[in-house]
Amino acid sequence: MGGTLHALSIRDEIGGIVAVWYREWKVFLRERSRIVASAVNPVLWLLVFGGGLGRSVSVPGVDYQAFIFPGVLAQAVLFSSIFFGVYIVWDRKIDFLKEVLVAPITRTSMFIGKIAGGATDSIVQSLILLLLGAVLGAMGVIPGLHPALPAFAAALGILLLITAAFVSLGLILGALMESPEGFQLVSSFLLFPTFFLSGALFPLDRLPLWLAPLVLLDPLTYGVDALRRVILGTGHFALGLDLGVLGAFTLVVIVVGSAAFRRMKI
Repeated sequence: MGGTLHALSIRDEIGGIVAVWYREWKVFLRERSRIVASAVNPVLWLLVFGGGLGRSVSVPGVDYQAFIFPGVLAQAVLFSSIFFGVYIVWDRKIDFLKEVLVAPITRTSMFIGKIAGGATDSIVQSLILLLLGAVLGAMGVIPGLHPALPAFAAALGILLLITAAFVSLGLILGALMESPEGFQLVSSFLLFPTFFLSGALFPLDRLPLWLAPLVLLDPLTYGVDALRRVILGTGHFALGLDLGVLGAFTLVVIVVGSAAFRRMKI
């Protein structure tokens, strides 16, 4: 009897995770503007910012637009992942979370379902950007960008890890904030330093002494470097170090996020 109840409990938790994921996926499909914006904004960064600044900035061995492509991928994932947390604030406002909590699943399962939903959204966006990058590289618009299929797969794996980390961070903020305005303020305060200190737009071997510690403390630095390593074959750190730091950060924020969800006020 106990074994049957345990099996039912596990099945309920898995079913709850899938249900939460499916709800987030349906929301994403209905918001087509998010899909368009997720492709248009990064391409503007590549073509306008990269093309303009690339005229005056040189990176040894690689075209500047190709150099910032991994950083632009990470930027798109970072922004969509962090802002995913605002849905928790809105779910509390419309009492959706109360309805979910009536179901026989734990808050940890709901948190995991939310991570899966946010990660799926970001991976779809990443896949679109990788395909656009490959097309622009083949057309010669971004010289030197020719990602092969293994690099494609490795980049998606790294982007999934980045997404899981920063969706969790966004959900932590959503669990702590009581208003969308407060969430936007705090998330913007975190987003821009995280992105600009990650080395997405500049080589890490040219840093001034005062800036180097801040860059090394930024977890996104290692995600961008790992993407640059698998897509372009160049990087500042060893790939193992990049993945180790990023994986440890992801694990920490998932654990902290699960605890934040369990204590969240509805």
